[in-house]
Amino acid sequence: MTVVAEGLKIDWSIMPTYNTIMSIAAGAGLLALVLFGKELLANAKDSSSDINTDGWSIAFGVLGIILFPMGMHMSLTWPLAAGGFPFDNIVFGETSIGFGALLLFASFYLWRRGEQFAAANPLKKFGRVAQPISWFVGTLGLALFGIAAAGITYQLFAAPAEEPISGWFADYPMVEATFMSLLFALVGVGAVLFPFVLGKFRSGDFDAKIVKVMGWSWAITGVIFALFGAMNFFTHIGLIVNTM
Repeated sequence: MTVVAEGLKIDWSIMPTYNTIMSIAAGAGLLALVLFGKELLANAKDSSSDINTDGWSIAFGVLGIILFPMGMHMSLTWPLAAGGFPFDNIVFGETSIGFGALLLFASFYLWRRGEQFAAANPLKKFGRVAQPISWFVGTLGLALFGIAAAGITYQLFAAPAEEPISGWFADYPMVEATFMSLLFALVGVGAVLFPFVLGKFRSGDFDAKIVKVMGWSWAITGVIFALFGAMNFFTHIGLIVNTM
């Protein structure tokens, strides 16, 4: 008699997942920070260059509103634990709380002080205003290094075979573990450099190499996170259909 193995089944009613929109928001948030920085740098070199503080306030606010409450809910309720992925609640939930809170307060500051901020030397002012919180950003970068190390050590992030596209590598867990770990580590590089970049801004050294390294690290990872999240709208829906 031939026994047919039953595929993976998940009770989705007790394991809500929403790191799809969180991934897009995180990617868009990283890109928004890079583009906002480009406007500040352009203004520093040519004071007639405009800074769209209203637009950036809206952008940071929208993305922060997505990331902060979802990250908070994920961190406090651990919805992914029911399906055997408790570590994902830490990886995606707690990082989203930190990033979301930073975006929300950046939005609030630009909304209340946008005109004053853009009036004179906004890049240097940004360096002064953001300096006290920059060390929190830096330690978040160290946390991202920890996530990357855990991803490699414990071969995390591997998708089950039932998930389209990502599931192609189910028998090779190190593929997705390495991809995601390097992604988190690269974001971490930019975050760790952030306090030192602000020091360059305050001193007027706008073209320092670490400024470019931070910008490129967040630009590259922002694009990847956004595209990966968009792809997951298909792959996660496929996983749900295949495991109901």
